[in-house]
Amino acid sequence: MKILLDTNYVIWIAEGNISPKVQIYINNPENSFYFSPASIWEIIIKKQSQRDFRIEPFALRLGLVEHGYIELPITSMHTLLVNELTPIHKDPFDRLLIAQAKAEGMLLLTADKIINQYDAPVLYCPRNRSSRKTS
Repeated sequence: MKILLDTNYVIWIAEGNISPKVQIYINNPENSFYFSPASIWEIIIKKQSQRDFRIEPFALRLGLVEHGYIELPITSMHTLLVNELTPIHKDPFDRLLIAQAKAEGMLLLTADKIINQYDAPVLYCPRNRSSRKTS
């Protein structure tokens, strides 16, 4: 199964902060995981606007690639499909991720209830609060 990670899952996986349910998907060798440049861009914007945001975008991308996650390039077809989405979600990054998943026949792994409302191939896994790291 091909699974596209939403931005929150990109961050949580990089932090090693995911639920056992999601870990089962990750450990299954029949699944391949993808990330979008849109998520990296969104993380850059968050880092620039939030002082306490500690994710380093370059290191994050390198770590994803080194651990076998595949970068899914953004195409003009993906951007055109955004226009066909109903305006349920206002976040342009999430709308692009939904369009990419639809165009590529992938599941979009998300914890976002709003994304789950779309008629799209979504793997909805709410964040398990007990899986948070304690430091």
